[in-house]
Amino acid sequence: MTSRSGAAPDASESMKNATLERCLGVLRDARNDSEQFAALLLVTRAVRAGDVDPRTRRRIFDAVGFTFPNRLLASKEPPAGCPEHVFRGLGLTLLACFCTDPELAGHSQILNKIPTFNNILASPSDPDDTSTSPMIADVYQCLGAIMATPRGPKELVSQGTVSALCQAYVNRTYSCDRALELLMGLLGTAETKCWQRATPDLMAVLSRLSKEFRQAEDMTKFQLCDVLPRFVSPSLLLTQDQQGSECLCNLYRGLVSILSSKLSQSQRDPALKLAASLTQAFDSEWIPTERAGGKFLALLVNLACVEVRLSLEEPDPADVDGKQEVVTACYTLIELGIQECMKEEKPRLREAQKIQLVRIMAEAFGAIIHYLSQVGEQKVKDPFIFASVRILSAWLAEETSSLKQEICSLLPFLMHYAKTLFQEQAKARSLAQHVGELAGLGSSQDSVWPGDALRFLLPGLCHLTAEDRPREILISEGAPALLCQYFLHQWELLASNPQTSAPPDSVEISLQTTCEVFLNIVVTAPDVVRQDRCFSSLMDVLLKSLPSLQPQRDHLVLAASVATLGLMMARLLGSSPALQGTPPAKDFFEAAICFLSQAHAARADPASQCLAMAVSPAYEAAWVDISELWFLGMQAFASCVPLFPWLPQTVLQARWLDDLLRLLGQPTPVSVDFELITALQGVLLELARASQPCREAIVLQRGKELANLYGMAALEQCLCEQ
Repeated sequence: MTSRSGAAPDASESMKNATLERCLGVLRDARNDSEQFAALLLVTRAVRAGDVDPRTRRRIFDAVGFTFPNRLLASKEPPAGCPEHVFRGLGLTLLACFCTDPELAGHSQILNKIPTFNNILASPSDPDDTSTSPMIADVYQCLGAIMATPRGPKELVSQGTVSALCQAYVNRTYSCDRALELLMGLLGTAETKCWQRATPDLMAVLSRLSKEFRQAEDMTKFQLCDVLPRFVSPSLLLTQDQQGSECLCNLYRGLVSILSSKLSQSQRDPALKLAASLTQAFDSEWIPTERAGGKFLALLVNLACVEVRLSLEEPDPADVDGKQEVVTACYTLIELGIQECMKEEKPRLREAQKIQLVRIMAEAFGAIIHYLSQVGEQKVKDPFIFASVRILSAWLAEETSSLKQEICSLLPFLMHYAKTLFQEQAKARSLAQHVGELAGLGSSQDSVWPGDALRFLLPGLCHLTAEDRPREILISEGAPALLCQYFLHQWELLASNPQTSAPPDSVEISLQTTCEVFLNIVVTAPDVVRQDRCFSSLMDVLLKSLPSLQPQRDHLVLAASVATLGLMMARLLGSSPALQGTPPAKDFFEAAICFLSQAHAARADPASQCLAMAVSPAYEAAWVDISELWFLGMQAFASCVPLFPWLPQTVLQARWLDDLLRLLGQPTPVSVDFELITALQGVLLELARASQPCREAIVLQRGKELANLYGMAALEQCLCEQ
């Protein structure tokens, strides 16, 4: 009995092969199209495409080739008594059979049938029509096979398959779920191109899906949570379009109904992922501004924090691996919470909600710190660790008062992590450059590399280096040397690809923030600057950087940062050979004088019609960002004058004294702010004390009179004593 049951499949297979042999024999002996058609009909009846093994499929292809299927699809005159759909269906069945061979699926003879496949899908049809459903099934099989080939997705998108699939789904044609599946695959591989070529059709699908999502009251609602993120594109302007706004409203309402209910983890996780995808695409714009929207936002962040705590407080970090996807989605929602708690204009959260959320988020970040403190060296390259460090960096950028001890304990890991990634990327860049040079291609460096953890950590380091304990830890862990290397690399990127007409990109912002970190160290730990050799290297970079930055008004904030940092460091490194009247030092101070001297101008006051001191037009837009740097730079410049005997002569050559005194002689004294008077007096006084030619120039330009007029008592006394 056992042997009989085991032999049955072999007998069946033998019978099928025998039948196929007869059919192929008839096909070889066919004398005209009618006989060939009849033979092919026997072939397709003998075996279905899904049942054909590779050897048999190849034999069918060798017997038929592409020529006959092409004729079947193109012919308008089927044999007598044969319905047209059967004639075309036979051609599609053969192509579907061939497409199960990956090599044949990518053949040009298959790719050039894509428009035919599209037309069949986009044609109106009855889902219950049994005459067309086999053809549509074969088309889906062909499209799926094409999409699996290297060239396939690009060919499908460029030849209009996205629109055809959208229409098939919206029209609910036969097997439209397969259309949705293929659409998701194409969006996953070529999202931008898909939206560029088929925005209206994809919007129609998104509109239908969002309505289904809002209205569904069964498991469909949770299944759609996995589908919808593929159709939420950051490039969409959903908030500016009526149809898009309706989609967002439906998605919001659907998520409210899910997350406001008691759920199992399998139901909650997809909903959190959908909410995260909406947040990545539209920040908080998909959540209404009214009170109900704020309540939902608070609920969303609360749930995300709870999920993070439940996942990351596990005793064994290995247990987290299966939860990484949903925890990463929760990170996105927590970052939204941070942004909304910091928002002052049009906030979605009330103050009481903000206070409660900050407390809840602090607990979640406690769990993140706990998790990061346990990860081993082998996980350093894990993308989830990077995501965890990134969200912690967002928290540190805004909040360092809570969890202070825990953060201090984690700082050695964060520095080691950032340094490891930076060094790995440096090796990769060096190798890429070497290969490029060997190939004659040069080297190209992206502004942001995947492992740039320092870019996210920098804002938090600004806060931490202002506090004694964290600063001591960072210095002991080698943060200054790492940041010097980072600054040099970022400067090379900016110098190789200056975007003079673009707003500050991540490279420029990183450079500015690194300067702020260094300024904190310069002000609070001057001995470190004098003793750590990395600061001498940094000084060399600053000397060379500012002259090229200063003429570019689009880089004014960065120029202010570099100028001020360089002047502050020059006070501490006065004995450095690089600052002893060398050409780079003179070029730097000339650029610094240019930056400091052009900040103010005398302008007519509309109220009094008199001249008043004001910020110059070129500096107005950036003054909020650079005013503190300018005043600090003036103070630092004054301190540098007695340290460098050659500096007063540079000031005279730049005619700064003439310009400064002429400026003071134009406005009414009451229009000049006391802080500005103090800053100007500091520079004038040091120049008068250090240099006889400068003192004479000041006196010649009514210096004594102006000092008396503006209440510059120290300057007036100095000039009179001489």
